[in-house]
Amino acid sequence: MRNVILFIGRYLTFFTFLFLQIVSLWFLYSFNQFHQARFSQTANELTGAVNKRYKNFENFFLQGEENRRLHRVNDSLLNLLSQQVATTDTSSRLVTDTLLIDSTRQYRRYYFRPASVVFNSTSSEKNYIQLDRGSLHGITENMSVLNADGSAVGIVVHVSPHFAQVMSLLHVRQKVNVSLQQTGDFGTLEWDGKDPGLLLLKGLPKSVPVKMGDPVVASKYSYNFPPGYPVGTIAEIIIDKSTNFYLLKVKPAARFNNLQYVFVVENLQYAEQTTLDQETRKKIEDAKRSSR
Repeated sequence: MRNVILFIGRYLTFFTFLFLQIVSLWFLYSFNQFHQARFSQTANELTGAVNKRYKNFENFFLQGEENRRLHRVNDSLLNLLSQQVATTDTSSRLVTDTLLIDSTRQYRRYYFRPASVVFNSTSSEKNYIQLDRGSLHGITENMSVLNADGSAVGIVVHVSPHFAQVMSLLHVRQKVNVSLQQTGDFGTLEWDGKDPGLLLLKGLPKSVPVKMGDPVVASKYSYNFPPGYPVGTIAEIIIDKSTNFYLLKVKPAARFNNLQYVFVVENLQYAEQTTLDQETRKKIEDAKRSSR
């Protein structure tokens, strides 16, 4: 004990300097958005590099190369599916003498990119997934992520040059527009932070016919997820007599404890849709203020 006290006394100045340095850095990165963003990107790169090395070692024993080959094949096939493209609406158009553009041509709506999971968590209230693809590979925020079997996994919330951070469906702040496959009625899917094997579907009226085992899919009203891809199945129906809505428990289609290869899906019209939505809301708010 005496030696410990002597040691601390001898290096007290150094320990004081170290403590003050840590405090100053904490203030710098906590209250400065630029430094906070730089620190977040650097930390993301470092943790991503470590996780990638660990995952590579793990894949050596899990036939990773064969899985990657099959994943790339699936990626190519998914991008060829007809549901990833849309046809121009020609039901009403201005007729001119010369049609400069082929009005019946198809345009791509969604684009799939393959990625590997290098980090994943399911044990906290705010779970994230890290992928080995980043901005250098065309990944940006708000892209959706599907498992190798096409089931919904989460949404990209942050990217660095080589890695992407995904907010899992098992995150208490995640909300996704989904619908019943049978009827098309839609609601909001979220998680209460309790059981990772059950999600909550809210906002579905009691007038909608619902039964156990009904499939739940990504809604066509979602800006992020391509419509129709599986999200889960109804596992429990809770009827709250105080409201006119169901509280449905949904078993997720994705196995979150065994995510290895995923697809990052880009909605090529995301910017146009969200910009229109924001401008519309702003226009209505401005009109309300001017009428007062």
